[in-house]
Amino acid sequence: MIFYFSGTGNSLWVAKELSTTFKESLISVADELTGSKSHCKYDLKDDEKLFFVFPVHSWGPAALVLKFIKKLTVGNYTGQQVFLICTCGDNCGYTHKIIRKALRKKSIRLTKAYSVQMPNNYILMSGFNTDPKELEEQKLQDAPDLLRGVVNDIKEPSGKDSYTVGSSPFLKSYVVYPLFRKFVLGKTRFYAKESCTSCKLCEKICPTKTIVMENGKPVWGNACVQCVACIHHCPVRAIEYGNVSQDKGRYVHPE
Repeated sequence: MIFYFSGTGNSLWVAKELSTTFKESLISVADELTGSKSHCKYDLKDDEKLFFVFPVHSWGPAALVLKFIKKLTVGNYTGQQVFLICTCGDNCGYTHKIIRKALRKKSIRLTKAYSVQMPNNYILMSGFNTDPKELEEQKLQDAPDLLRGVVNDIKEPSGKDSYTVGSSPFLKSYVVYPLFRKFVLGKTRFYAKESCTSCKLCEKICPTKTIVMENGKPVWGNACVQCVACIHHCPVRAIEYGNVSQDKGRYVHPE
């Protein structure tokens, strides 16, 4: 069983590859949280593996993943293997420790955490941008081998660390990440320019359904989790985030 969340497709690509390899079903965290479910209950088979696949946001778990785990109930869990695979532009900080703690509250033990470096997509702050095209292409070229290493380690554990913590992980995950959650999530400076064609793609793909169309243009509510799906998927680059995203790159996984 693979629980995944993805904004621009990096984690979705990983989840699909894992699903093909391990013959596990794919479950979208965003879809499961749509509506008013008070619990998200699933039953594991005796020989079934459990995966969590999602992008790192500001050196912590994507917000919807933590929300999902709080509602999660896993039936017939008797110690089956549980894996975390994070996608990140550079490094993950202590994202794995945050997830391990959240799962422990559900009496679920995380077996091992992995990270797969993918092209950067966060462009909503000064100093952050997509990768140069050459680096983006190199990361996409390297990703299959990185994921193959993860798969091989799951099948035959090597004891090697395949998770990139990076520098100053405590500061990033236990200071910056909480500030990100407190002061950035839920608030938005997104807007659509006159070049918007009213295609409604942003409304359709928004994981929190916070985007609605008014007079043919998207309007953002207060449930934004900064997954950046809308701004990157817009086919005519009509979406901006204040002045900070102007002239910055856009990225969607090619597959």
